[in-house]
Parts: sequence; structure tokens; C-alpha cells
Amino acid sequence: MWLSRSWTTRAQRPGESDEAYEFVDRTTFEKRVADGGFLEWAEFLGNLYGTPHPVPPPGRDVLLEIDLQGAAQVRERDPEALIVLLLPPSPEIQAERLRKRGDDEAEVARRLETGAREEQVGRALTTNVVVNEDVDQAVAEVAGIVEAHRRAGPESPGGAPRGGA
Repeated sequence: MWLSRSWTTRAQRPGESDEAYEFVDRTTFEKRVADGGFLEWAEFLGNLYGTPHPVPPPGRDVLLEIDLQGAAQVRERDPEALIVLLLPPSPEIQAERLRKRGDDEAEVARRLETGAREEQVGRALTTNVVVNEDVDQAVAEVAGIVEAHRRAGPESPGGAPRGGA
């Protein structure tokens, strides 16, 4: 699998890797939008996020880490795209994870509220749902979903062997 690298206008968090995103200002991001440079893009909680058109190595699946707005755009462009909804084990655990990465209480509350709405939308978009209790377990489940869709072929409902989100 090949993980695409998204762009964002969000500020880099303390301790966050330079490789986590392509961190850009709003003007640079909006120019890329105007030039048609994104497969998908969306505004989320006041920041812009987008996936440049991916160019994976030959024979590799593309994995996109995107929000539901982006997943809906990908699905619109490619109805056969494989979409997997990744959920936290509970709102309490999600809040704890957000606090550990440095989010303040207002941001935690905003993300929890948004997450509750997004879960409903995500479950309507796909039946492929993985609960991220443990990262290794979640990665294995996503890999299993991708492999099952590869075996079923591109004609299977909601899944394609290449270009999943």
C-alpha cells in the first residue's frame, strides 16, 4: 500500500513530524485548488485539507487518510472506490487521545461533536467500519478489507482493488 500525503493549512502541532502533512498557507492551498491539483479537498474545523492527485508506484494500492467530505468526493469521482470508516472505541477514549496530542478542551469538545455527526454520515457511506482500539489491530483489519476487495475484484459493490479511500 502507498499512503498519500495530504496538504493542510492547519498549524503544525508541537512534536508533529514535518512529514505528517504538507503544511502550507491558505493562499498556496487555494491556488492549488484553483489549478485542479487535488483529488479531493475540504474545510474541516476552519482549516483546509486536501489530497493531491496520487501517483503511486506501479502495482500499489493508494491509501488516503481523509475526512468524510473527501471520501464523498472520491466516491463521486470513483463509485467503485473502497471506503473504510475508522472510528475511536468511544467518545471518552477519543477525548483522551485528543488531549494527549495537545488539543485544548474547546477543541476536544468541537471534535467530539463533529465526530458524532460524522459517524452517522460515514456509516451511510460505507459498511466497512473498523474500530481503532489498537493501531496494529486496526491496520490488520483495514488490510484484510482491502485484500477481500482485491479477491472479489472491481465489480464488487463499494470496492475496487486500486484507489481506495
